[in-house]
Formats: sequence, C-alpha cells, structure tokens
Amino acid sequence: MREKRFVYMDHAATTFTKPEVAESMLPFLRENFGNPSSLYSIGREGKEAIEAAREQLAKALGAKPGEIYFTSGGTESDNWAVKGTAFSRRKKGKHIITTPIEHHAVLYPCEYLESQGFDVTYLPVDRYGLVDPAEVEAAIREDTVLISVMYANNEIGTIEPIQEIGEIAKEHDVLFHTDAVQIIGTVPLDMKQKHKDVDMLSLSSHKFYGPKGIGVLYLREGTEIHNYMHGGGQERGKRAGTENVVGIVGMGKAIELATSNIEKHNDKIRKMRDRLLSGVLEIPSCRLNGHPEKRLPGNLNFSFEYIEGESLLLMLDQMGVCSSTGSACTSGSLGTSHVLKAIGLPPEIAQGSLRLTLGDANSEEDIDYVLDVLSETVGKLRNMSPFYKPATACEK
Repeated sequence: MREKRFVYMDHAATTFTKPEVAESMLPFLRENFGNPSSLYSIGREGKEAIEAAREQLAKALGAKPGEIYFTSGGTESDNWAVKGTAFSRRKKGKHIITTPIEHHAVLYPCEYLESQGFDVTYLPVDRYGLVDPAEVEAAIREDTVLISVMYANNEIGTIEPIQEIGEIAKEHDVLFHTDAVQIIGTVPLDMKQKHKDVDMLSLSSHKFYGPKGIGVLYLREGTEIHNYMHGGGQERGKRAGTENVVGIVGMGKAIELATSNIEKHNDKIRKMRDRLLSGVLEIPSCRLNGHPEKRLPGNLNFSFEYIEGESLLLMLDQMGVCSSTGSACTSGSLGTSHVLKAIGLPPEIAQGSLRLTLGDANSEEDIDYVLDVLSETVGKLRNMSPFYKPATACEK
C-alpha cells in the first residue's frame, strides 16, 4: 500500500516563512515593540530596523532606498500604482493600457477607473499568454497615462517581454508599472540598468518565504503619483499608517535570502519541474498551459479534458497534495479562469485546469508521489465521466 505523504505544490499562492526570517522578526514582537515614530529607544530601534530593511530591498532590486515604499502587500501596491498614477496624471489624459491576464489587483482598479471616466485598453495575448510589444506601441494614444503589464503570470507562469515594453513606454513618455509579485528569487532585478524603464514595480513578501501582510511598491525617483493612504507622515509622507515593523524586518531578510543565489536555486527547481512536466504529459488528453520555455522555473499549469478542476483539487487534497485550480484569490470561484479564457481555451477544457507550483518545500520524492497519485486520480474522475473517450495525444 502506498504511504500517504504531505506535498505542498502551491508556492505561487504563498510560501512558508523561512526559519531565519521568523528569527529576525522575534525581537520586534517582544522587546523592541515600540512605535517607530516614537522618540524613546524601543521606538528608535524599530525605525532603524525599517531603514535597514529598506536598504536590503534596495540592494536586492538595484534601486535607491528612497524608491522603496512599504505597503500591506501586492494588492495594495498594484492598487496604488494604477489608481495613484491615473488620478495624478488625469490632466494629461485618461487612457490606460493593460492586459486581460493581469491579477485582479490590477483588473479591478481598472474597472473602477472606467466607472470614473477613464478609458482602458485590454491588449490581447497569444495562446501562450504573451503580450506583443508592437501591439502595446500601437495602442498608445496622446492621452495614454499608464501601461501596466505583469512581469510573470501567476496562473500559467508565462514571463512577459518587460524590457521591450518598458522601452516603448519611455519613448512615448508613458509611465510603466509591472506586477512583479511572482518574480523575486526567479529573475534578477536591476532597476538601474536592465529595468531602467520600469517606473513602478509591485512586490509581496509571502511569495518569497517572508511573512504575509507586507509588500513594497517601488517608485522610481521623480515619479508622480497620488497618495493611496492618508493620515500620518509615514513613508516620507506618501503612505500613512503605523509601519508594520515585524513584517518589514521579515521581508528584508526574506529578499536577502531569495536573491543570494538565484541561478543555483532555479536549477534545482527547474530540474524537478521538468521531470514533473514530462510525467504529467504522459497522461492522455492533457495539455500544458503557458509558454513552454518563457515561463517561471517552478510553475506548471495543466488542463485535463473530461474532468472538473475542483474535483481533482479535492481528491488530491485527500491524498495530501496541496495544489490549485488557478490563483489563490479566485480559487473559491467556480467560474472559468480569466487567464485561460484570454489564451483561448474553451470552457470545457479550461474547467479541468490544475496549477502545480514548486518551491523550497519540495523534493524529488514529492515528484514521484504526485505523478503517482495524479495519474490515478485523473483516471478515477474520467471513469465517472460519460463524455470520456480514451486518447493518447498530449498537447504542448
């Protein structure tokens, strides 16, 4: 009898907090708990810790410390970038360019702005989820104030041509924002050189083994943007609210660890991913979603015909496997993924999607186990389907 094991394969949704990160946070839960705006010692120590973490983030991004603004997470950072830019530049125009595969933290603010009189262009993507930079340039108008294209898609893992899009935005004097929540630890960032045309960039700590509830909006020096939070003078007057010292310290340590040896880390994750990919594609009537090469090293998204993703998810959970049918923010919805819809998957195929995202919680033994239980589970579900007809072809 096969021994049940616990396998976590949902690193795109969240990651565990690494022991070194948790350890760095403990003093600010205990003895150094003071308000960082206070003048006494335990307050000053909190303020110094915030600035030290800001230095860590800046170093990891190749940025200046003054360009790092702490937020409550990726959702706030995206909202701030989109709405803050729109309202600060509305005298120039009310046109925004984005894509239909963005995280809802970008799409919903765009919908809100449309209700406020803004015009939003949603650029199409190809079958792999890639944006064509030429179409970005063709969509720019005299009244365009913002382009927002995510660096890598959280559902299908496709990495977008961010450098080319940034160059186009700069040529046309349009601010460029990218949601880079999935990128830390997988792609080196350099805001001074490689990413010099990115004006705003969103990060979230819990995607790279840091605590939840803390994120960053990188704002290039000189970028005009309205404040998102009003109240006190924290974050140099741009983002009010008592700082989350514990989270900030943890995020600083987490990004330091995540960017210390990216290539070595990627090689390990990619090796496991490729073996998992090869094994899963042996299951009949399945396909890989997203670009086969231009993708995150730990992200795999499959569609299995003749089954429902929710049923597959629940049965895998009974076997100890944590996975997803899409992004964590929408996994409770029974509707078709907006990302899979945008890449042209028909609903009857998209509904059988499964996302497996690997990370530091995984081992080669996990790959063996998942391949075993996944094939068995898909077979059981198909045997219950009146529409299933045996096939052997798999699609890439």
